[in-house]
Amino acid sequence: MKRFVSIQTEDFSIELETNQLRTATPEVGGIATFTGLVSDLNRDQKIESLLLEHYPGMTEKQLEQIIDQAQLRWNLLGVRVIHRVGLLHPRDQIVFVGVSSRHRKECFEACQFIMDYLKTQATIWKKESSQEKSEWLSARESDRIEQQKW
Repeated sequence: MKRFVSIQTEDFSIELETNQLRTATPEVGGIATFTGLVSDLNRDQKIESLLLEHYPGMTEKQLEQIIDQAQLRWNLLGVRVIHRVGLLHPRDQIVFVGVSSRHRKECFEACQFIMDYLKTQATIWKKESSQEKSEWLSARESDRIEQQKW
């Protein structure tokens, strides 16, 4: 299986990342992707920015472990996970998860699995700022519930 994990400040191209999955191996029958954006509203507060920090080396290792777990569950041909860090603003791209396999069901399930674990297990800290306040965020209960389904 071909894999790529990156924690980066730079933006990414959905088209380029998807094409990398499409051309990685001739057996690809399907690709599922998820691209997350910085929200402009949270708990009725207008968000001005989101600061993301991580623990270099540890975060990448955790993402690799999440991919390993997905590979044990599904027959995957390729996985690309990109998570941005630094100061981002509403509608900026923040995360890309792409999965390729021979069959669509494996793609959809593995993509969701990776994203659910990324939201709850990866050491990426988020500080959200609005006009009223700035605060460090914890994983949402709804994210934990989704992750527990696996």
